[in-house]
Amino acid sequence: MSTYDVGDAFPDFSMETPDGGTVTKADLSGAKAVVFFYPKDNTPGCTTEAKDFSALKGEFDKAGVRLLGVSKDSPKKHHNFIAKHALTVDLATDAEEGGLSDELGVWTEKQMYGKTFLGMVRSTYLLAGDGTILRIWPKVKVKGHAEEVLEAARGA
Repeated sequence: MSTYDVGDAFPDFSMETPDGGTVTKADLSGAKAVVFFYPKDNTPGCTTEAKDFSALKGEFDKAGVRLLGVSKDSPKKHHNFIAKHALTVDLATDAEEGGLSDELGVWTEKQMYGKTFLGMVRSTYLLAGDGTILRIWPKVKVKGHAEEVLEAARGA
């Protein structure tokens, strides 16, 4: 699925944040980072995942790890998602076409109820301070995922 592997340099990116700013790969440099891709704001699995990462944000901070959640939802939708669920993780909006998720291969054809469509495959990347990929979780199952990522980040 992913076109990148452990040991590769994470691709450069620039994405809009809910407050109208931007976040880039350079913003994540110097410390470990977790970039998690999720399909859609305010859906059950995505809400649980964002809330789980938010609940552990203090622990990620203590471990020196930055968190960034990414979907193709608009900055306004992200803003509402954050407010509705009191999220503390940073979110960013990937480009509709040709964005980071496309480059990584996590925006791809999916099937549900016999229909084929393009969608985000829930995936997480753990990055070293120099932007090298330390670990990839493809096709994430939400339950226990944030805790597993935290343990891996602490040990990396």
